[in-house]
Amino acid sequence: MKVTISGTASEAPYEQLRAQIADQARSGSLPAGYRLPTVRRLAEELGLAPNTVAKAYRALEGDGVIETRGRNGTFVAAAEGSAREAAHAAEEYARRARRLGLDREAALAAAEEALRAVYVGER
Repeated sequence: MKVTISGTASEAPYEQLRAQIADQARSGSLPAGYRLPTVRRLAEELGLAPNTVAKAYRALEGDGVIETRGRNGTFVAAAEGSAREAAHAAEEYARRARRLGLDREAALAAAEEALRAVYVGER
């Protein structure tokens, strides 16, 4: 995620942050399911007050751009219900594969094999 806050812009810092995250989510450069930094960490990285980042996150959540999953963190939300459900299932799969000790490549290979098996003949 790349965000820059201009001290000379006419927009407030929280609005600059909100707009940049929303634009990146809409363009796909921040894909559905992408975990955003914590409020505190992003505030430190950008040199902003935590309340400024929290305000931007609240606005983004109100717009349906991001979703907070309690202690699990804040994530870019899927645009549609089915895409949101698929992103959640993929995240659950990734967490389980990691708990099972699979590395990224092995987890990806297993997922690709499962997709091939399910989608056989659907062309």
